[in-house]
Amino acid sequence: MLETTETATDPKRARILDGALKMFLAYGFSRTTMDDIARAAEVSRPALYLLFKNKTDIYRALASVVFEESIAKARAELAGDAPLGERLFQVIDTALISVMAKIAESPHGAEILDMKGSLAGDVVEGWRAAMVGQFTAAIGEEARATGVDLAARDLSPVMLADVLFDGLEGMKMRVSGAEEQRKAVRGLVKMVELAIRP
Repeated sequence: MLETTETATDPKRARILDGALKMFLAYGFSRTTMDDIARAAEVSRPALYLLFKNKTDIYRALASVVFEESIAKARAELAGDAPLGERLFQVIDTALISVMAKIAESPHGAEILDMKGSLAGDVVEGWRAAMVGQFTAAIGEEARATGVDLAARDLSPVMLADVLFDGLEGMKMRVSGAEEQRKAVRGLVKMVELAIRP
């Protein structure tokens, strides 16, 4: 079940989002109707329309919940005591690769993921900014702890975080399959580690 502060306080909303996700994964966004979502969530059509205007509204709410969970997982993982490289890898694995793999592996996953820019571009950008912020803080903290002057290397924590995130975006286009993505991620994380090594 999708779980955020918002859905935890509104079980009907959570049921609708869960039902919508099941329908989108089973039939695709374009073939799923509001009736399908209402049936899957076990709510009436009028009750569904009281909470959501249309499928796009539901898609945006789903994207918000998934990204909110991703940010929370990143925050928790980066707060740990493991070496930075391990923490970065774990964040990317649990908050990105594993989450997206579940969607991508469904028969209509590609359609659902392809629509995120057109239906929820602002949500995606907010999530990206939050994730880059998390990476930036962790990289900056590590550089301070090891006494590395990134500015002397013409680098900054935000630059390294952007490079890492941009590398992840490019990797998704080039590398298919979660295991291959994990291998590529290890290389990206290693580059960040080398940049902040004393």
